[in-house]
Amino acid sequence: MDVQRRSSNTTNVTEKQREKVTDDDTIVFTKANDGIPLLMYLTNAVFFTLFFSVVYYLLVRWREKIRLSDPLHVVSVLEMAAIVSFVASFIYLLCFFGIDIIQPFVAPQNCKTSVPHEPLHKSMHVEKAVIYKNSEVTDSDKVMKEKTDLLASSLITKEDKEVTRLVVEGKIPSYSLESKLGDSKRAAFIRRNALERVSGKSLHGLPLGDFDYDSILGQCCEMPIGYVQIPVGIAGPLLLDGMEFTIPMATTEGCLVASTNRGCKAIYASGGATSILLKDGMTRAPVVRFATAKRASELKFFLEDPLNFYILSSEFNKSSRFGRLQTIRCAIAGKNLYIRFTCSTGDAMGMNMVSKGVQNVLDYLQTDFPDMDVIGISGNYCSDKKPAAVNWIEGRGKSVVCEAIIHEEILKKVLKTTASSLAELNMLKTLTGSAMAGALGGFNAHASNIVSAVFIATGQDPAQNIESSHCITMMETVNGGRDLHVSVTMPSIEVGTVGGGTQLASQSACLNLLGVKGANKDSPGSNARQLAKVVAGAVLAGELSLMSAISAGQLVKSHMKYNRSNKDATFKP
Repeated sequence: MDVQRRSSNTTNVTEKQREKVTDDDTIVFTKANDGIPLLMYLTNAVFFTLFFSVVYYLLVRWREKIRLSDPLHVVSVLEMAAIVSFVASFIYLLCFFGIDIIQPFVAPQNCKTSVPHEPLHKSMHVEKAVIYKNSEVTDSDKVMKEKTDLLASSLITKEDKEVTRLVVEGKIPSYSLESKLGDSKRAAFIRRNALERVSGKSLHGLPLGDFDYDSILGQCCEMPIGYVQIPVGIAGPLLLDGMEFTIPMATTEGCLVASTNRGCKAIYASGGATSILLKDGMTRAPVVRFATAKRASELKFFLEDPLNFYILSSEFNKSSRFGRLQTIRCAIAGKNLYIRFTCSTGDAMGMNMVSKGVQNVLDYLQTDFPDMDVIGISGNYCSDKKPAAVNWIEGRGKSVVCEAIIHEEILKKVLKTTASSLAELNMLKTLTGSAMAGALGGFNAHASNIVSAVFIATGQDPAQNIESSHCITMMETVNGGRDLHVSVTMPSIEVGTVGGGTQLASQSACLNLLGVKGANKDSPGSNARQLAKVVAGAVLAGELSLMSAISAGQLVKSHMKYNRSNKDATFKP
């Protein structure tokens, strides 16, 4: 009864929403058999009048010919025009009204699995949307799409209603819809409807259509019900190592893209920035346990012995063409041993790659150390998605340093500050202030802002923003105090250009904008390394601009101007 009551409430809400939509004078939603817009009324009236007028005229003429014994097959020009008009108007009326007459007989056979978001001609037995205003579509595509999505719950076929009912009743698991239906988009639609019925909450505003759900099946997201839209802005061009890059940034924070863009402008005008890749290696650290600490130390010595590295690397490397073991570092806590493997991973970010290699080594070690108890493939000594000193000191992923010299005239004209002011602020804020706060890898102004925005735009793992944002920003005066030397050192940027979210259409487009889409066949790993350098360069620009805004007292003013809005961006039908 509770499910039925919720379903009834949802139906009532849908009917109210439909009434609100039809009140709009720009877009009129109608059922297949409902009234039609005024323009169509006028057109129909013209053809009705024409049809009956020519029929009456031809009947009168033929009657007169019969009375005068004139041959019926001899027609005048006027009679010929009347016959043509009769045929034309008959065809129009037949096409217009004949569709609704034959529709109930044809549609059920051809539209058994249609989905509301498919083209209308594929689902003629459900409600259709007609948009008119003076014979032109004048509303924006966005509003049209949102209003069409508004009626999604009412555009459901009988078969989909039945599947939704089974999901609500728990007879079909929600997670199995893709495999049972064989249609990822339809599965998302049914799962969404079932969720709305069970929760009693509307998901209006969360887009469902215009997304390739097959592209995320089994690798990016489970049990999807839609997707979230995040605006993407561009900063640049950034002149880095003699090349220009336009940086895509996905963010909902005002001022961020504009500020980074200003930093890019200052760097460009000063001759560009230079980046250096210091390290490139992803890590995974399993934890194993022995009966005694002595036995754990024996494995530690065995793993760190250079004479054993060749056989261990051979076992590690056999599961991948690109994964190559670089180092093994161990740490003991009592009788527990933490083994930190580091390996190169080509153009992939590499977590799965390094995990496979680690499993190969652990399987091999079981022969000589049968008393080894593998507690977990990851023991947090890696360390992934957590702020950790081991990443800050030894690095993880790509370790990059990026620097630039900003000339005095650029500091004054573009950044509205001076080299000495920035150097003093950096010393007291990002260095001393962060030390006072006990920061771990946070000796910067807002590196995570830029890292997160670029990560989301290019399909990286957003959670790895934590260690990827480890950064120390350095500023000091040079050339007699006139110019500023600025640098960012980032020891653990974890990025890839293949796998995960990088293959999705939007994220792939952003990678393509940077010229690092996919794997580099000529030099495996170079695309991912270049992306890490771009991230560091963008952080350099962002740090420079924000510190300048603080130094010049512009921070609050700019945020009041660009980061506050009185507009209500939510769609209101």
